[in-house]
Amino acid sequence: MTIESNALKSNPQILSYGLSKMERNYAASDWWRHTLHKPAKVATILGPAREMAYEKEATMKLNQEQNIERVLESAVVVSWADLMRGTERGLIHIEYGFFPSGTLNYLEVWASVTRGYWLLACSYWMSPSELHGAGVHFDNGYQSEGFAQVLAIVMQHQKAFALPPNLGQQGLLQITTPTELESIAAAASVRSAVDRVNSALAEPLLATG
Repeated sequence: MTIESNALKSNPQILSYGLSKMERNYAASDWWRHTLHKPAKVATILGPAREMAYEKEATMKLNQEQNIERVLESAVVVSWADLMRGTERGLIHIEYGFFPSGTLNYLEVWASVTRGYWLLACSYWMSPSELHGAGVHFDNGYQSEGFAQVLAIVMQHQKAFALPPNLGQQGLLQITTPTELESIAAAASVRSAVDRVNSALAEPLLATG
C-alpha cells in the first residue's frame, strides 16, 4: 500500500477554518439548506410519494439517537464528489483517536480512487501541537467547504451525539461508494445533526431569556 501525506506545517496550501462555534453552527446550517439536494435519479427510482416516505422514516430514526460515527459517515457521503474529485467510485477511510476522557481527539480522512493507493484528504485536531494547528486542515490539494463546516460542528459539539467506546486503540470507519438511497439518508442525517446542535445551543439561551 502506498500512502502519501505531507507534514501540515510544511504545506502552505493547507486550509484552516477558524470560525467561532456559533459561526460554524450557522454556516453549516445555511450550507445544508442550500446544497444538500437530492440526487436527480431518486425521484425516478422511488417516485415522489415513496421518496418523501423514505426520507421521513429515515429522519424519525435519526432523531431517536445519533451516534457520531454515523454522522461522520453521512458527512462523507454528502461530500462524496469533492472527496473523490469527480470520480464516481472509490473508498474513504476515517481514522480517529481518543482523549483519555473518551471524546475524539482527532480524525483523518483518507481517500482512495486507485486500489491500494491512499491520499490524506483532510484531518481535524481538537488541540494544536508543533506539527499541526487545531481545527480542519486539508492536504494534497483537497478542499470541501461544506464538509469542513459540518465536520467542525460535529467535533466541537461531540457531547450532542453518542460516542464510540474507547477500546485503547485507533478507530476506523470505511465508506464505500454510496447508492442514491444512501445519499438521501446521509443528507437527512446531516440535517438532523445540525438541528441537534442548534437545539443544544438554544437551550441555555431559552433558560436565561
